[in-house]
Amino acid sequence: MSTSGVLRPRPPFPGPAAGRRDALLMGVCALLAAVAASDVFAVYVGIRTRAGVDGGEGFAFASEEHLSEIDRLFQVSDQLHAVALLACAAVFITWFHRARRTAGAQAPGRFGKGPGWSIGAWFLPFACLWLPYRIAVDMWSEGLRQSPAGAGGNGSFLPVNLWWGSFVGSVLLQQYATLRYRSAADLDALLDAVTLGMTADALNIAAAAAAAHFAIRLTHMQARRP
Repeated sequence: MSTSGVLRPRPPFPGPAAGRRDALLMGVCALLAAVAASDVFAVYVGIRTRAGVDGGEGFAFASEEHLSEIDRLFQVSDQLHAVALLACAAVFITWFHRARRTAGAQAPGRFGKGPGWSIGAWFLPFACLWLPYRIAVDMWSEGLRQSPAGAGGNGSFLPVNLWWGSFVGSVLLQQYATLRYRSAADLDALLDAVTLGMTADALNIAAAAAAAHFAIRLTHMQARRP
């Protein structure tokens, strides 16, 4: 009997660090899916609101029961979205910080800011719309340089740009929709605000999907570094 199968080196089993990395990535993807689901529900509430007005004679002639239902749905939607977003933000920033530390360990001296910025950048007014993106671009660039095969070999920054563009766009549009909703003086203005909010929710669904894609690709690039 040949002993080559016994003597041949075997690939090592994934260590504890790899297990924690994979578990964190799964948590990020699961919570991004939860955020997207809450946005789908918000779009449904917006459609119900518009249908109730367009199919009748406006809010002024709507039944009290219908108005109460719409108000309840908006409250439930806001609560679901807040819970999902807070949980997702905590886990995503944890993953983001770990990815930055990994990138720094793999390429010491190539980052201008320390790994702590991968947390603090999210909480700086106005700068939070740009600094996390710059950190993500630096990590992605280093991942492409170190492991082009893990990035598909195309060197594209589209996953980073798509994620950040849709995310920032949804945040700004949602803020604008909220301002329009609060200042609405008539039914048409109110419905316009609802439509803007639905558009922001749809954009945030795209942002959640793009964020999951970015996280998976970057994690795999870092794990496959020679």
